[in-house]
Amino acid sequence: MQQRNLLQYLIISLKGIAMGAADVVPGVSGGTIAFISGIYEELLTSISSINLKTLRVLKSEGLKAVWKTINGNFLIALLIGVFISIASLAKLISWLLENKPILVWSFFFGLVLASILYIGKQITRWNLLTIFLFIVGALIAYYITTLQPLVTENSSPLFIFLAGSIAICAMILPGISGSFILVLLGAYKPVLDAIHNKDFKLLAILATGAIVGLLFFSKILKWLFNHYRNFTLAMLTGFILGSLNKIWPWKQPLTWRLNSHGVKVPFNEQSILPSSYEGEPQIAMAIILAVIGFLVIILLEKLAKVSSKK
Repeated sequence: MQQRNLLQYLIISLKGIAMGAADVVPGVSGGTIAFISGIYEELLTSISSINLKTLRVLKSEGLKAVWKTINGNFLIALLIGVFISIASLAKLISWLLENKPILVWSFFFGLVLASILYIGKQITRWNLLTIFLFIVGALIAYYITTLQPLVTENSSPLFIFLAGSIAICAMILPGISGSFILVLLGAYKPVLDAIHNKDFKLLAILATGAIVGLLFFSKILKWLFNHYRNFTLAMLTGFILGSLNKIWPWKQPLTWRLNSHGVKVPFNEQSILPSSYEGEPQIAMAIILAVIGFLVIILLEKLAKVSSKK
């Protein structure tokens, strides 16, 4: 566990706030923010350190040793930021997505576009296999963004458990958000109903599935980074590139759904040119916000360098 001062933990909490804000947006992954803010690999290492060995450490050496093993100070500082963000920004971002969608998506489009360049710069060697994996990652992510969402009332414990396991994997994987995966699986409505009806049993099953998926998938990603770093970075960079289709600002609704307030909102959309958009395309403001999103990544990159030097 790294020795950090209060300011460094505050910066980690600020990065957690950025991750939480991204996770609220269906289409943007908190994993992308973790990567571009320089904490992604430490996050994977911390999560993957939670295993059966941790229980043995607890039994033999006590809670303090376990806390050090799992990098507890880092995790708690990050989670505080995530929870603050979700609690304070969820309603605001949801309102903006419903009322100013082009402007919100433009900001995140610029942010994610810059993150592609940031992550791509970390690839130390390009060869045919690296390029191939980059292209494969882009194609897979693009294909996922074009899939038709399922609509189902299935809320069986096994289905919800599996949905939680898969969605959490997407949440820590840069590119596609966990909420978007829930939509694709058809689990979005059952989960919303469970929240609305305060079905704590079903939500506990979802959380259990998410924990299992998180612990398992973090170990896989950590192993890939340790053994095939360049190849992993290339595929993740391509994955983020392909996911840009999901957050393209100008969309045409194909199908609709009723949200939790009974309001009709787009359920499935396709990307279109601004010239084909029905309504005011707001091109000038969209460009400005995309540039701002791009500059935010530069700021996060500088913060990551400053915190790593201290």
